[in-house]
Amino acid sequence: MSKNHISFILHKPQLSENIGACARAIKNFNFKKLIVINPKPIFPNDKILATSVGAKDIINQSKKYDNLEKAISKIDIVIATSARFRNKNIKHINLDDLSKINYNKRVGFIFGSEASGLSNHEISYVNCTMNIPTNLKFKSLNLSHSLIIVCSTLFNLLNKNKECIIIYTLYIFINVCHSKRIATRKRSTNIEGIGASGKSTWRSREKIQREENKDKCCCSRVLQRKKKQYFASFTRRR
Repeated sequence: MSKNHISFILHKPQLSENIGACARAIKNFNFKKLIVINPKPIFPNDKILATSVGAKDIINQSKKYDNLEKAISKIDIVIATSARFRNKNIKHINLDDLSKINYNKRVGFIFGSEASGLSNHEISYVNCTMNIPTNLKFKSLNLSHSLIIVCSTLFNLLNKNKECIIIYTLYIFINVCHSKRIATRKRSTNIEGIGASGKSTWRSREKIQREENKDKCCCSRVLQRKKKQYFASFTRRR
């Protein structure tokens, strides 16, 4: 799962300030890819670079296309943001459904122009449309505002998945260590016999079992403590 697989596509953006603000939002959340399709202003220009503040690298590395079809030709899953449900043949999702997307594939989010959004023809190219919940009486969002909401949602989602992977890896590591420790103890322990010093090394099976159970409890406590630490740090970031 990589942030490098995610692209943000601005379709016919009208204002230089919005393009620059979008680039800044993309970098704020550690994404890399900006695609611009047939922008109205000259791209790039001084106003775009000034508005992007510290995200000039996002502007300089961005790709510019003349039409939508070429822009999405190398993207596996295309999601369009829309304030309204228009095409019954295309799946409609919300922000919560982003957790169901396979980010091992190349995913692109399309944002329409400030003036008219995306047309029905442009929507026909996408896999699904996505709605950002807003005031029902005033749905229209600024281009950069809608993009930063999507970026923030993806950032938190991908970080949460990363936390889960770390915890799962830790769980496997503890169990492997525990298994090796038990195996080593069984090999080095005589259930009944005389040690090198001549003293009895007899240990009951019940005692060995109690020690094994104690190890399991100890491993479980370590795992629980690490879980709390990871989730606490994730909560603070949110």
